[in-house]
Amino acid sequence: MIYTASVMGLLRTILIILLVYFGLKILSRLFAPVLLKFVAKKAEQRFGDQFGGFQNQNRAQPKQGKAGETVIDKMPNKNKKSNDKVGEYIDYEEIE
Repeated sequence: MIYTASVMGLLRTILIILLVYFGLKILSRLFAPVLLKFVAKKAEQRFGDQFGGFQNQNRAQPKQGKAGETVIDKMPNKNKKSNDKVGEYIDYEEIE
């Protein structure tokens, strides 16, 4: 069988394509916010699962001293040597 193209068949095909396009456009406007909320919630859960372990470690061992006591986590390095050869001091006078 050989099919011949007709004007009505062409118009019907264009009309179907336009209806499908506009139908998908309208449906995407309706369902896109719901889909984005779902994706955002899933991403939040994944990040919470990944980084939740770090927060739990910090909460498990809080360092508390007596009231008014200062707690130092890390002592500063005392091996720092001052460099006396930074430069020479130049005294100057203002000229008016």
